Amino acid sequence: MYLASFAYSRDNNLNLLRIIAAVSVLVTHSFALATGSSSAEPLRASLGMTLGSIAVDIFFIASGFLVTASLLRTSSIIDYLWARVLRIFPGLLVMLVLTVFVLGPALSTLPLGEYLSSSQTYTYLIQCATLIHGVSYEIPGLFENTPWKRTVNGSLWTMPIEVQMYALLAVTWVLLSTARSLREPLLKVVIIACAVVSCLLVVYFRLAEQSVAPVVRLLFMFSSGASFFFLKHRIRLSRAAFFLTLTFITLSALVNAEVFFVGYTLGIAYMVFYLAYIPAGLLRRYNQFGDYSYGVYIYAFPVQQSVAAVFQNVSVLEMLSISLVVTLMLAVLSWHFIERSALAFKHRVVAGTHRMLSGT
Repeated sequence: MYLASFAYSRDNNLNLLRIIAAVSVLVTHSFALATGSSSAEPLRASLGMTLGSIAVDIFFIASGFLVTASLLRTSSIIDYLWARVLRIFPGLLVMLVLTVFVLGPALSTLPLGEYLSSSQTYTYLIQCATLIHGVSYEIPGLFENTPWKRTVNGSLWTMPIEVQMYALLAVTWVLLSTARSLREPLLKVVIIACAVVSCLLVVYFRLAEQSVAPVVRLLFMFSSGASFFFLKHRIRLSRAAFFLTLTFITLSALVNAEVFFVGYTLGIAYMVFYLAYIPAGLLRRYNQFGDYSYGVYIYAFPVQQSVAAVFQNVSVLEMLSISLVVTLMLAVLSWHFIERSALAFKHRVVAGTHRMLSGT
């Protein structure tokens, strides 16, 4: 069957894939935050990348697909922008407030008055809450004695990039509004061209043994997801193609890290969408629980740093076990009390914005 048959269906495995990806990031960080070494994760030595970096790619591929679908079916750019804002910022703001005003005072080595009067405390809060000029990583006196020192929430580095992808898509859509009848075909050309160029850059720099800017790699993942949406009538999801792609990537891993990277880069998006839409049955029951992946992603790192601060010389397995339980609890609360409520508020906010802009 073609991808177009599933593109707008909510009966899929995307929530399950995202929670697996979020937990994978937690697993990778467990090695680094327990040992203090970024090279401790086993896959890094053999594949040249970690389970966590693969998980981030999955997030951006799925995001590119879903956000593009959202943009093309909304009645206005205002609907699109509010949908993105309400999905990202309410949960993020609550997490930051808890980090700065609960976790910080509890674990900072500074006296409470000095902690609360430090400008760095509020710089962290404002910069991470706005995501405009990147994110801040340090709060005064916090996690000074953990193996991975001073970094409060290392997972947030992807958030400004994701917001930039949303904004880039919106700006392109608005700029193409002068050619309304051709806007969607032109956007399709722009997105696919972006995917091809960024793919070539990523592969070239990797094979040339030069560092690839994270934004370029994530731009490729996002634009490849968006390209899959535009090409949904041409992409057939079949078991044979999936296992052929899996075999190709697996065999490439047996050669060396560079060959694996090329195979992985070319095949990961197809594997994501096959797994998202084809396997059914009991897997779909996960959708009854909720979308906890965002909460896991934004809470895991400070929870893990707290575990490292409280339990000296914590092992990787202990770090993984304790932080996973605590993070899942916070993610469940975040979804049911913050994120889902914010999304339910969207229609009222959009309607109010339209009334304000029309002067009524």
